[in-house]
Amino acid sequence: MNSDRDQLILDNLGYVKHILGKLLHQLPLGVDAENLEAAGILGLIEAASQYDPSRNVEFRTFSYRRIRGEILDELRRNCPLSQQMLQKITALRHLRAQFQGTVSVEQLADASGMSVSAVTECIQGARLTQPDSWSDTVRVRGHIGDNDSPGKMESEEMRQVLADGIETLPDKMRVAIALHYNEGLKLKEVGELLSLSESRVSRILDSARTRLKEYAGQRGY
Repeated sequence: MNSDRDQLILDNLGYVKHILGKLLHQLPLGVDAENLEAAGILGLIEAASQYDPSRNVEFRTFSYRRIRGEILDELRRNCPLSQQMLQKITALRHLRAQFQGTVSVEQLADASGMSVSAVTECIQGARLTQPDSWSDTVRVRGHIGDNDSPGKMESEEMRQVLADGIETLPDKMRVAIALHYNEGLKLKEVGELLSLSESRVSRILDSARTRLKEYAGQRGY
């Protein structure tokens, strides 16, 4: 028995419920939440088995994608939609392709001859047909056609990973990033403060971005 691993699992069972809750809010009623939770726990166990605390990454940051990925895989394997619903979803996607920009649920309902509630149900059901990518589905309270950004939880964790990565950069890079991105200074202004040329500042920022991309990639982002 690995006591550290087991403790990680026990301490983060509630985290699985939290991630699942975020997904269930976007899915139709009737989805088997217990099966999805079991899949998420498998992802948690896998993450706990692979976690290396010496890499200085928070366990929840490390485990998020594994837990969520197992839940989405379970959705993909056991899509409960009827053939009729799948046909409606396909029709709405074809209809959506005829519009430019964002389209409201009400506009789709008018164009398709369906009720707003029926379109909303299809929107939610579409998330089951492509659970690993919400990009061509609809936010129920928003618009169809928007590219969904990562969920709030994942965005917060990504920001934390980047913050951790910035801490590993040389001092001059950290200062340049802070002045340019946090304070909004132009390259010339950053250069004046650091006694560097504008082109030198640009190269420093390019190098910092490359390092941060590599840092995030090593941590699963």
